[in-house]
Amino acid sequence: MTKILYTAFDIVPSPKGASTHILHNLRGLVNGKYDAHLITPNDGLLPTEDTIEGAQVTRISQDLSQNFLARAMHFGRSVSAHLALNQDYDVVHYRNIWDGLSIAQNKKRFGYKTLFEVNGLPSIELKYHYPGLDPELLLKIKEQEIATLHLSDAIICPSNVTRDYIASLGLNRKLVTVIPNGVSASDFSASPLPPRDGRVPMLLYIGTLADWQGLDIVVKALPKILEKQPVHLLIVGRGRSRQRKMLAKQIRKLGVEEHVTVQPAVPHHEIPALIASADICVAPLGLNDRNVTQGACPIKVLEYMAAGRPLLASNMPIVRELVREDMDALLFSPSDSEDLARQTIALLNDFELSKRLAQSASERALTKFTWHESQKKLLKVYEKLLTQSAAA
Repeated sequence: MTKILYTAFDIVPSPKGASTHILHNLRGLVNGKYDAHLITPNDGLLPTEDTIEGAQVTRISQDLSQNFLARAMHFGRSVSAHLALNQDYDVVHYRNIWDGLSIAQNKKRFGYKTLFEVNGLPSIELKYHYPGLDPELLLKIKEQEIATLHLSDAIICPSNVTRDYIASLGLNRKLVTVIPNGVSASDFSASPLPPRDGRVPMLLYIGTLADWQGLDIVVKALPKILEKQPVHLLIVGRGRSRQRKMLAKQIRKLGVEEHVTVQPAVPHHEIPALIASADICVAPLGLNDRNVTQGACPIKVLEYMAAGRPLLASNMPIVRELVREDMDALLFSPSDSEDLARQTIALLNDFELSKRLAQSASERALTKFTWHESQKKLLKVYEKLLTQSAAA
């Protein structure tokens, strides 16, 4: 049986979209009859050795008192040590440069093929989590990203925007396969919209509190919405202390505390019921290099759609790859709180429009953007890689 090592510097399982993505990739590999072994960091609570989706899982201990880069480098060294002791993998599949660069540099020595899964690049994303990072350090990280990309045998990414960015770094576009994220029909299906019978409608955001998500635009739009219509904003997600403090400060400054609830992230299996309780779901992605230059494929957008809730989202290419404007969602000008408020009021005042958008979005998500389709595309990449290996 073909042996696969899949490495990810992400806690699995966890409420993060990365964990959801990894678990569905694992399921696809196991269903494809591959012997898959996942290596991830440990949060100190999960077992060191485990089995998930039929795949073996090894979790690397980490010193949580260390900073992010120290922990990332420790993870990379641990993966390298594992490969030195286990030299029978046919493909090594990685999601980051912390172990990916070393994996790619040693592919000929150990005889495996390499697959780089690019969802986000730290040279772009880290500055949003750690604003004080040295620009010289980010430049060195970018050099490592470019080296890892050029050394990889195949690359997958979740959006055409991401593929264009990778190609701009000197990569052959033919090496990059776009595999969008997905949803599972067994987890998400359309339910009737809550009746608007005098209760206060709920506007829902689910996801991280990262600066690129554009949550500040939603909060800024809230007073304008409240002038016309009562509404309550529910924000559910994980965030660093700095991000939570900034969000709380903005909410207080605008005087909308009684109209906003901020809750911690919930396990993924609780998200369908959470979305079903909402009247409108929002993906307010900000106008920044993470969304516009690097690209992404927001799982939240697909889950909102599949669950049959009217969607408000930023009008940018990564969103338009998933939705058709005015058919599956209303799109507002990125970072424009007034336009977001106007579109929110339009949905609140037009129940038929809300139902039409929700139904169309659900049908689109559950036919075009499923994890099953994503898994089929991933297996084709593996088949091509292994065919090349056999020919060599």
